[in-house]
Amino acid sequence: MMDISNVEKTVLDAKECIQRTEDVIMHTYNRYPLVWDKGSGVYLYDIDGKKYLDFVAGIAVHALGYENKKWNEAVKAQIDKLTHISNYYYSVPMMEAAEKVIKSTGMDRVFFTNSGTEAIEGAIKTARKYYYDKHKKADSEIIAMEHSFHGRSLGALSVTGTKKYREAFEPLIGGAVFAEYNNLEDVEKKINDRTAAILLETVQGEGGVYPATKEFIAGVRKLCDEHDIMMILDEIQCGMGRTGSMFAYEKYGLKPDIVTIAKALGCGIPVGAFATTKKAAALVPGDHGTTYGGNPLATAAVNAVFEQFEELNVLEHVKEIGDYLYEKLEELKNRYDCIQEHRGLGLMQGLEFTVPVADIIKKAIEKQLILINAGTSVIRFVPPLVIQKEHVDEMIEKLTASIEEVQYNK
Repeated sequence: MMDISNVEKTVLDAKECIQRTEDVIMHTYNRYPLVWDKGSGVYLYDIDGKKYLDFVAGIAVHALGYENKKWNEAVKAQIDKLTHISNYYYSVPMMEAAEKVIKSTGMDRVFFTNSGTEAIEGAIKTARKYYYDKHKKADSEIIAMEHSFHGRSLGALSVTGTKKYREAFEPLIGGAVFAEYNNLEDVEKKINDRTAAILLETVQGEGGVYPATKEFIAGVRKLCDEHDIMMILDEIQCGMGRTGSMFAYEKYGLKPDIVTIAKALGCGIPVGAFATTKKAAALVPGDHGTTYGGNPLATAAVNAVFEQFEELNVLEHVKEIGDYLYEKLEELKNRYDCIQEHRGLGLMQGLEFTVPVADIIKKAIEKQLILINAGTSVIRFVPPLVIQKEHVDEMIEKLTASIEEVQYNK
């Protein structure tokens, strides 16, 4: 066993931490040169004590911001009791979390995973099992959307409609067919007697922050009903209150057969889920499993998230602040010719630029504002759901200065 007694416990500075990390971590991310130490409210602090306004929230994860006392206390209390038991047994936190997910989604059954990618894997397997039980053959297809993003595993990559993510890892699992998002006619053309499901993000995230149109998503629901195929909605990023309703599909007056959830479901604890209607719950013992999924620690976090959503009236708050953010981003769009489009819902919005946004994001970091892109030309705004109007104003001020410097002071 390696002796770690003499390993230095405290990182001396950001430069050393970055170098030591790069020496040992696989280089799968182009990281910004920031080393975080702690968070408080909607702000992050680096190891030098500098304070940054966070409009990324761990990529739509930290819905409650940082240092939510009741969430922290719930997780700490569960650590002192029990963190893992395996799925051969029951636990009260899992029971309560499952009930909360079922109530909030309108579904009938839920399976807890460790991530959004795993939730997508489970949703695909569920749809294929439903098809198999119905047709007694294993030749199903999944219709997914172009420019979609569903995860990095081979199964999730196979239904991710962005070629650059897929091509180095082919051959992937078969049976994935891609249609144009918000083009119902194209989706309908792709349906055949092998189609098991239609999979889409209710609001595309990585693809550029594109909400589904009402006509499109209602049309997909109708096609699924007519052909007895599964409608799978990926709400990993747009769910859990981010659009102003607990799940974005509620805004359209419908529900899917299968929904995938993650990110803000645990607000920092790794947990995901897929939930199904009773009809769609085709998996039986032996079909699917996970060692850690639904463990007491993760589900205690889930319970605390739902409780804080209710106590803090998060959904109404998102509607109010989301409208304010929309108004301010519209003003920005109308001010600068380099911004060609603004779209989104609630606290999931995007500005599309005529120029790459990487330099603007770097300038924003210099001004202690954290932003994230969606592709090369879109800045995505997915802050903690507890931000206030003053935080929107602070963000707009710093973003405006960043745009000015990049566009006009080269």
